Amino acid sequence: MYNPKDHLKRLVETHAPSGYEAPIAELLREEWAELVDEFDSDRLGSLIGIKRATTDGAGSPRIMLAAHMDEIGLMVREIEDGFIYVHRISGIDPRVMLAQPVLVHGERALPGVVATMPPHMLTAAERKKYNPIDALVVDVGLPAAEVERLVRIGDLVTVEGPMIDLKGRLAASKAMDDRCCLAVITVCLQLLRGMNHSWDVYAAATVQEEVGLRGATTAANHIEPDCAIALDVGFAEQPGLKTAIKLGGGPLIGIGANFHPKMVQRLQDIAAYYEIKLQADIIPARAGYDSWAIQVSRGGVPSALLGIPLRNMHSPVETLDLKDIERAGRLLAHFICELDASFLDYLSLMPAESA
Repeated sequence: MYNPKDHLKRLVETHAPSGYEAPIAELLREEWAELVDEFDSDRLGSLIGIKRATTDGAGSPRIMLAAHMDEIGLMVREIEDGFIYVHRISGIDPRVMLAQPVLVHGERALPGVVATMPPHMLTAAERKKYNPIDALVVDVGLPAAEVERLVRIGDLVTVEGPMIDLKGRLAASKAMDDRCCLAVITVCLQLLRGMNHSWDVYAAATVQEEVGLRGATTAANHIEPDCAIALDVGFAEQPGLKTAIKLGGGPLIGIGANFHPKMVQRLQDIAAYYEIKLQADIIPARAGYDSWAIQVSRGGVPSALLGIPLRNMHSPVETLDLKDIERAGRLLAHFICELDASFLDYLSLMPAESA
């Protein structure tokens, strides 16, 4: 039986940094096998699950749901005396990496730790500094000759550790950004099994978002959607960050130039009707999400952004509320079921014409 929390745990504990997403794509093929009618992919590696409209007739309009499946990570750049030095693949923050358990993806997976100098050995000035990424050292506990045999320059290094259950319905893990939004799509697809919808649904697990929205660009050009909703995480209130966005306060909805105002309004109306709480995420200019790449693909795609509030972003303990995942998935399913042939005309009307 499908369990959303267990599904999320499998997603976040899979290791798949930018450019190396095959393991998470393979897992999603298994998880979505009974939820979609067929699979497709673009040449960059984004996985696309297609759920056909339940109504009769060919040529149904297409809605694209996009969440990226890559995670931040590291790459081996040098091996010296059995110790491993690394490059950043994407948004790793060296401040949070000291003393972290990691997995080195060499000839076989090697558990390791990021070494840290004892405070007793540091000068007063050194204690006030953070190490740059080039100073991080991974220790796998093997003799130098064994490390040289098993690890090569260019091998991957990812944070290791289980998803942590916190109080209430909170959970923390690496890679919640953006695996939690893949879980949102899964909730949506699960609900759509018992609902009717007249549009084809293209669920895209995109690659290489963390290094430049690349998978969303190629997937959108491949799918040619009539409209799209991207899903990603947003900054929630936490110590040191005051914002109106709260964990458990409901999904985020992007407000700004990147998001078609009528897509936004329809999502807000449906959320209000089904009593699903939404939180506004104000992004005045270009959004650093898949939604930007999709919006400006081909001749332009009316797009929106739904998000999951997150604490501790780009760290090994990204924290969220499971209720927000369930609410976002439910909102997506209801939105899709409300789509009809007139929605495309509605999107094309100027504000004065639709008043």
